[in-house]
Amino acid sequence: MHSEKSAVAERDRRGEPGVGDRVLEIRGLGKVYAGGERALEGVDLDIRRGEIFALLGPNGAGKTTLISIVCGIVTASEGTVSVDGLDTVRDYRRIRPRIGLVPQELHTDAFESVWATVSFSRGLFGLRRDDRHIEKVLRDLSLWDKRKERIMHLSGGMKRRVLIAKALAHEPEILFLDEPTAGVDVELRRDMWELVRGLRTGGVTVILTTHYIAEAEEMADRIGVISRGRLILVEEKRELIKKLGKKQLRVELQEPLEALPAELGDLQVALLSEGHELELTFDANDERTGIPTLLRRLGELGIHYRDLSTRQSSLEEIFVSLVSERTEPRGAEAAP
Repeated sequence: MHSEKSAVAERDRRGEPGVGDRVLEIRGLGKVYAGGERALEGVDLDIRRGEIFALLGPNGAGKTTLISIVCGIVTASEGTVSVDGLDTVRDYRRIRPRIGLVPQELHTDAFESVWATVSFSRGLFGLRRDDRHIEKVLRDLSLWDKRKERIMHLSGGMKRRVLIAKALAHEPEILFLDEPTAGVDVELRRDMWELVRGLRTGGVTVILTTHYIAEAEEMADRIGVISRGRLILVEEKRELIKKLGKKQLRVELQEPLEALPAELGDLQVALLSEGHELELTFDANDERTGIPTLLRRLGELGIHYRDLSTRQSSLEEIFVSLVSERTEPRGAEAAP
């Protein structure tokens, strides 16, 4: 019993789901399109039940291809995908009703009313009419007052909400949001963030793709970084920032410096704000930060300072570092 508990604790520490915790398993997934373009390569990923997982990457990284394969829209070239142990190809009819998809493109019947469009989406999955559920979805998405309006008369943000309502009409267990706030104003984006959190509270597993760093940082429990079709990192959000984030010590000087003293040249120090500040960059997890050395040398040089402050690298800085340093050009081969 103790060994079982310790195994669970170790999985939690490493960010790995247990067998019963996995709702989605992806193994060795790859996709090569007809023209020879490789969109995905060797993707392995487990998604936990009830989490918000953000797949972060630049445009063209393979995010949409990945979720399109899971949803059965695109056929994989290699690898497998399973939902609750069911193969998405072999058991497609059993799996598809469990999945909701909000596509990136705004496409829906422009001449139908909001109510008719969302209700029809429920019927596509063979479910009985449930006006209560449709009303709840529309109210949650602030669409109730628009229920009789035709889609063509709605704003872009409202159309985006309708797409989410359609995806929720059949009460899916897993919801995919492909760039859910693309082209949406800041206020509406925050409303959608609150909606997604509410879905998770209700037991829905949410997987969203985004290139908005703030979106992943705000909402996700875990973050996957994809670039050039390769999943280069999957990590708990907090652990990712803690593990990979650099820290900066800002030193506000009493008198500005014209140039960085040669005595500080062996430290990762930069002169900023027209000579009024020094910034030391260091690894937050390294005991040898360089801070005592910097302060001692400033004293030896007779350089006085007014204030000290530190800050942690943001997720955006970490993401840029990962994409630029941890990926190889397409087609690169390891040396034999």
